Amino acid sequence: MERLFDNRAVSDDARPGEADFDGAGNSISSQDLRAAGWEPGRLLGLDSAALRWPHTGPGEPDNVRADGQQVRVSGSGNAVSLLVAGTSRGGPGGDVTGSGTVHYWDGTTSAYSLSAPDWRGGPLATKAVALPHINTRSGGPLAEKAKLYAVTVPVHEGRSIRSVTLPRDAGPDSDLHVFAASVRRQESAWTGSWTTSTAGYTTVGPWENQTLRLVVHTSAGGSRTRVKLANTFASGPVRIGHASVVVQSEGATGRGRPVRLEFGGRDGVTLPAGAHAVSDPVGLQVPPDSNLLVSIHLPGRVEAAPVHSEAQQHSYVSAGGSGDRTGDTEGTAFTGSLEVWPFLTAVDVRGGPGSVVAFGDSITDGVRSTPGANRRWPDVLARRLRAQTEVPQYGVLNQGISANRVVSDRYPGDGVSTDTGGVSALHRLERDVLAQTNAHTVVVFEGINDVRWGASPEEVIAGLKEFARRAHERGLRVVGATLTPCEGYKDCFPEVDAKRNAVNAFVRDNQGTFDAVLDFDAVIRDPARPQRMLPAYDSGDHLHPGDEGLKAMGESVELNKLVP
Repeated sequence: MERLFDNRAVSDDARPGEADFDGAGNSISSQDLRAAGWEPGRLLGLDSAALRWPHTGPGEPDNVRADGQQVRVSGSGNAVSLLVAGTSRGGPGGDVTGSGTVHYWDGTTSAYSLSAPDWRGGPLATKAVALPHINTRSGGPLAEKAKLYAVTVPVHEGRSIRSVTLPRDAGPDSDLHVFAASVRRQESAWTGSWTTSTAGYTTVGPWENQTLRLVVHTSAGGSRTRVKLANTFASGPVRIGHASVVVQSEGATGRGRPVRLEFGGRDGVTLPAGAHAVSDPVGLQVPPDSNLLVSIHLPGRVEAAPVHSEAQQHSYVSAGGSGDRTGDTEGTAFTGSLEVWPFLTAVDVRGGPGSVVAFGDSITDGVRSTPGANRRWPDVLARRLRAQTEVPQYGVLNQGISANRVVSDRYPGDGVSTDTGGVSALHRLERDVLAQTNAHTVVVFEGINDVRWGASPEEVIAGLKEFARRAHERGLRVVGATLTPCEGYKDCFPEVDAKRNAVNAFVRDNQGTFDAVLDFDAVIRDPARPQRMLPAYDSGDHLHPGDEGLKAMGESVELNKLVP
């Protein structure tokens, strides 16, 4: 792509006039990029694609303004990923959109539409990275976020891609800029066994020269494994000194010596802001329905981290300054406790049929289920899948976030915050569903928080339609689930129940939005009073089912509805 570069986006702070990203003399700071870990030539893991930041210096051409150029990419996969941003000469603007073509080696083509958020006016919730200021040609720096975005376009799976034709000129006052492009490969040889969604970026510890030992529960098993570590929402890089994985024996003690994890053949890895890394595969017999201990050594000082806050699982941390304990078999060094999952977002196993994504809010997250017992409804579903042979024994990936909403963000997507309700379902769809390892089906069970906090049924329905459209565009089967009752909860007023019923009527009527429907409302409501949960299924707060209610939900799923 470098031969096509015709625009200079990045300048040195001391020489801002050497670049003009937007046609108005403004540019991105090279110092800010380096501080975020985005050094020239750096390979960045973004939404399960590998995108290389241009190997250029400040003031050199580093991107192409899309105008029908043909970009060489190679491989087969489930999407083409592009690192982009839109610009407007009149200041912060809206998305810059256009249509292009994917070309395959067999002579066929497929069309796509691409939307690049504006580097100044676009949302923080979907950015790949946000930088703290903008260089101007005159007048000094602007204390305004500069943002870059990773976006994907659909392809025909199984066909070998030759090139991509970029969209034509966006217009006289705006441009669509492309910095990098690559194929996001289809991971058909792997099955996702465990995942969690990054829900926010919070203060932690601080941790310094300490080891985290995180407990996670597998759904599928296999003879080889790998893990994903992510620095989602961060503004700066984090150094992982060493990492390891072992089957849990008890507490922080492993069943044998932990297996060392490498990243590109090296013991550790630095995660740039917003990026992730996947470990090299290792030989470890991972049993299904078992606990693993994933250990992460943090040699430097870490004061904030991306976390999943409602782990419903007790994990461990070694004492301050205790060093690299990733190789410890015994758990004696792990004197502290954690109730969140920082950095770790996935565990994959080799082989298997692929995965089902359970996407939702606190009910999917298992809030108010018994901690450490793995009684969330996706856990129940995973055990049922393993115990039968009528349909594939899929892995089940829990992508629930407590307090999450379909159409609006709780956490804004940038900065240190105490809010861990995540960005909206629509804003996290790419990362938490479309980029998941060998996912075939997604169950979307979300919307009760929207109607409780002011959204109209029409807004939720529109959001669910958009969610399904985008998932279908990428070849996933989409299963919708009805919203469960909540009478008795502090803000579940009659008008909320009316909105819930309106959303449920849409889900049940379906009209082509979903490939199948799960009626969780019918499963756990009280027949004598349908606006409330059956008391035997209630955790006690009237919003969240307890263990028995979650069991009933998991057992109610007709397994053939999950099969594409």
